[in-house]
Amino acid sequence: QVQLVESGGGLVQAGGSLRLSCAASGGTSSSYIMGWFRQAPGKEREFVATISRTGTNTGYADSVKGRFTISRDNAKNTVYLQMDNLKPEDTAVYFCAAEVRFGPMCLLLSDDYDYWGHGTQVTVSS
Repeated sequence: QVQLVESGGGLVQAGGSLRLSCAASGGTSSSYIMGWFRQAPGKEREFVATISRTGTNTGYADSVKGRFTISRDNAKNTVYLQMDNLKPEDTAVYFCAAEVRFGPMCLLLSDDYDYWGHGTQVTVSS
């Protein structure tokens, strides 16, 4: 059973930066494709970013491309989301997700992930 714990959320002004972390336990980090999703009040959960098992491949939502960077440190069983030039519309609860699947792929759909964290709140003020 994989457990995911997010941290690093908070309140930041527009244009600022935050770095989210997702610590995984209960398995081997290098076995998991990882993703970040977010859910704003009254909206559906949406894809933000994904990274392959080794970190070779990444994928981003158009809304965050060029501003957010996903990375991972398998030795620390941790995935990161560096968020720069934050906008008020980035305000949401951010969730980390993991899926055990072999190969160099990334996964963009929430239904593809079996394991989820509880989320961390990110609030961007204008």
